[in-house]
Amino acid sequence: MNELAASQITLVRAVEEADSERQILSDDDRLYATRSAQELARWEVADTKSDFTPALFLQKRAEQVVIKLVERHPAFARLTTPRGWTSLVMAMLPTLALLTGVLVDRVTNPHRVDLLSAPLILILLWNLVVYLWLLAWWLAGLVRDSPRSPWRWTGNWRPKTTGLSKLPPPLAKAVRQFAAEWLRLSAPLMQARISRAIHLSAALFAVGAIGSLALRGLFTQYRAGWESTFLGAEQVHALLDALFTPAMALFSLPGFSLADVQALRNTASASPDTGAQWVVLYAATLFLMVVLPRMALAAMSWMSERRLRQHLPVDLTQPYFRKLTAHLDGAATAWVQVFPYSFAVDAAHQQGLSQLAKVHWGDNAQVQCQASTAYGDDVAPPINNAAAAPALTVALFNLSATPERENHGEFLDQLAIAHGRKMALWVDESAYRERVGRQAGGAARVGERVALWRQFGELHQLPVTIVNLLQPTHHPIEPGAVSRLSP
Repeated sequence: MNELAASQITLVRAVEEADSERQILSDDDRLYATRSAQELARWEVADTKSDFTPALFLQKRAEQVVIKLVERHPAFARLTTPRGWTSLVMAMLPTLALLTGVLVDRVTNPHRVDLLSAPLILILLWNLVVYLWLLAWWLAGLVRDSPRSPWRWTGNWRPKTTGLSKLPPPLAKAVRQFAAEWLRLSAPLMQARISRAIHLSAALFAVGAIGSLALRGLFTQYRAGWESTFLGAEQVHALLDALFTPAMALFSLPGFSLADVQALRNTASASPDTGAQWVVLYAATLFLMVVLPRMALAAMSWMSERRLRQHLPVDLTQPYFRKLTAHLDGAATAWVQVFPYSFAVDAAHQQGLSQLAKVHWGDNAQVQCQASTAYGDDVAPPINNAAAAPALTVALFNLSATPERENHGEFLDQLAIAHGRKMALWVDESAYRERVGRQAGGAARVGERVALWRQFGELHQLPVTIVNLLQPTHHPIEPGAVSRLSP
């Protein structure tokens, strides 16, 4: 799924989840978009001889919804078009770096040059530090076994969503949700763009410095020499040897001997005979140590950016997408795996689980309820009769119980180890509400118990969803509460 399609389906999902009261899009609007998308997708499949996929259907449906929203809310159109300022900044940054490189050696004497030119040595040191930092970051990623971008700090940016006052409240809420979600989803792409621009800028900065040296040499005569308060000729020769050895070895260039260095001491009497040699050695060193590595890094970032632009990963197993594509031919069954804890799940509770699953994953959702784990026991290995991996693993508790870290917490930890982040924590209120709800102060006691479970969920970094399995419609799950659980 390309970048535009990914952004549109993310935006439309935010709108439909925020518009639970159908103030922005009616059921007829949504049904029309679904039918139109099916027709459009099938036409495209017939034209391109490609396969009909849920991703293509979702893309066409999002296009239809966006068209409808723009027609009704012109202010919404600004949010559906890519902002050009980022592309402008990405293009201007390398250009400014090139000009800066051209000007960098203009601050020194144009006729007399130092063998140990401070600006050029700083350029080399700066790039070496960057290479070491990137290498250390890469090695740290191997240790963590979770690759991270060194530019991930860009994920802290928050896009401005100005002009929301012109939109209806549900649509404004959806735009804010979209901004946060898209920032997270597109972070790898943005990081690749920034990485490409920074590496290209560094390479062009060095190109500018090399070009300036060469052009200035056409109209002025360099007189190379050196002077130092603390260094002798032997030390300067050793430094030059270390600095120029890679370029001399690769391009077969002559260097400076110790006798040459001794003869060039004192820039006041610098010799014009070695000016061209100095320029060639510095230019070759900059090309080898800055331009080539930075261009290679920029090329790698560009390839990553290009791949992400064409195939930005969107988790289509999330409940919203599964529900939309459940009716398509060949749509995969959404398996919801439920692990009850100290909870007798009878036929009525199973029916409630099935009803909730269909509401959020579509009509082809199936619940696989495992045997209940007894209080204090370890979770039993699941009996897996599903044809595919579960879309979600649910730890099911009873609101009648008080959460305990050593029992309920241990159960959650065991499930998390076995099933990762695609896990949810549901608490059934039906029995507890039936028992105390009609008593004096019963509502307050229910509220206190719910608060305890929510605090328990925060400890385990899992949002708690209160359900009523005997009356699923009595306590509907908030739209998006389930989808946010998926990584």
